[in-house]
Amino acid sequence: MDGYQYVGVVTQYFNKISVAAILLEDALYVDDWILFYGPRTEFEQQVLSMQLNHEVIDHGELGEEIAIKVVEPVHEGDEVFLLLDKAEDDRF
Repeated sequence: MDGYQYVGVVTQYFNKISVAAILLEDALYVDDWILFYGPRTEFEQQVLSMQLNHEVIDHGELGEEIAIKVVEPVHEGDEVFLLLDKAEDDRF
């Protein structure tokens, strides 16, 4: 997918609190814009906050399972992509 970079996959969704757990395969930062994409899911949102083991962090790294608040329901197995045209220039 042009304009997108794969960063991870949804491992769990907590519907009562609208939080997705994402296993990262690349770095992800607060303020990044991401796309959730799956058979029943397709929406973009900005990462406004992020946690690792219930601690607030400003970015997640390869291999970490982070949690973020989501604006729509997601599903286990949904892929997560970074929107490259909205990424901060200093990230790369």
